[in-house]
Amino acid sequence: MKTKVIPLIVSGILTTGLFSCESETINRRVESPVINQGSAVTNATLVQPKKGKKIKVAILLDTSGSMGGLIEQTKNQLWKIVMELAKSKDVDGLDPDIELALYHYGNSSLSITKGYVQMIQAFTGELDEISEKLFALTTSGGDEYCGAVINTSLSELEWSNNPDDLQVIYIAGNEEFNQGGIGYESACAVAKNKNVIVNTIFCGKRSEGINTFWKHAADLTGGNFASINSDAKTVHYESPYDAQISNLNVELNSTYVSFNKIGIEKKAKQIKEDQNASAYGSGNATKRYLSKSSKVYKNSSWDLVDASKKKGFKVEEINKAHLPDSLSLLTSTELQVRIHQLAGKRTAIKKEMSSLNKQREAFVRSEKAKVTKSDTNMLDDVMIKGLREQAGKKSFTFQSEIN
Repeated sequence: MKTKVIPLIVSGILTTGLFSCESETINRRVESPVINQGSAVTNATLVQPKKGKKIKVAILLDTSGSMGGLIEQTKNQLWKIVMELAKSKDVDGLDPDIELALYHYGNSSLSITKGYVQMIQAFTGELDEISEKLFALTTSGGDEYCGAVINTSLSELEWSNNPDDLQVIYIAGNEEFNQGGIGYESACAVAKNKNVIVNTIFCGKRSEGINTFWKHAADLTGGNFASINSDAKTVHYESPYDAQISNLNVELNSTYVSFNKIGIEKKAKQIKEDQNASAYGSGNATKRYLSKSSKVYKNSSWDLVDASKKKGFKVEEINKAHLPDSLSLLTSTELQVRIHQLAGKRTAIKKEMSSLNKQREAFVRSEKAKVTKSDTNMLDDVMIKGLREQAGKKSFTFQSEIN
């Protein structure tokens, strides 16, 4: 059954309580670990996780005048793709380090001297940055130089030298692939040399994509070629569990605490991207919230809990002037205790969200089974299929649920 999309309003979050971890603005309580505050808690108590392999995904979007549908699909489907990445494990059973990057090309507002190409976001694990930049994209007529954007992304982004890491480019557009001064063949040769797979997504008929070299470009690096209907509308399934997950997301946000100059801005961005996701309905918003409960969502550049897990973190070196008032007067030992409490609360919330997600996925599968499957491919379909295939060749596996 195709469900009606009803925008979810996120309200009452940007309050002083947002930045005060001591305030109890939520009816439900989550138990925190009991820690003896009379004894010193050292950084040695924070277990440093063993590092897994890497998955790096660069998304290159045509933002010329005819590509409004492609941008809308990407906005609609970002968190579904992230949720799929959250199911991945490397050959050792470890969580891979997952980063996304974003480029756009073919937009007349961009510099012709740079081939109408612009990096929107370098590789990052802080996915609020990707979401913010994606929602700011607009379309404008221009020339689409696929070779140029591939070549630029290969030279500007920080790719891995480890052949066991999965590194992929997804380039989507609807014009001839062989335009511009930089040939796509040479750009793909550089990609192959860097252990980067180029996947091409043509927005139009498959035969046209083949005739305009989109398939040939993918073949050069062993990538996948696919065609999609970029104007097709994304269907989001609402469930009886969405409201509970939304409430838990508010609690989850309360465990994120800024500790430096950029923290207040980043914290506000976290809430803003919740709102952006909810603008496409509660079903889409729920996917973002669940993504935030997964291993993929990290904010170590500004969040106290995530930063405390990084090697070299020292609570004594925090400038307490940047902490919320409720934490700024704590001693270093007391602050370390509070970090542990926040971490425990976050873990408990994520566990509950994971449990609800199992029930939600079962419900959505049941609803989808009632609907005749469309023959139309969409962006998330081809990206997820390609990621699974190519990750499998690198001995990555995918679990049945996000973690």
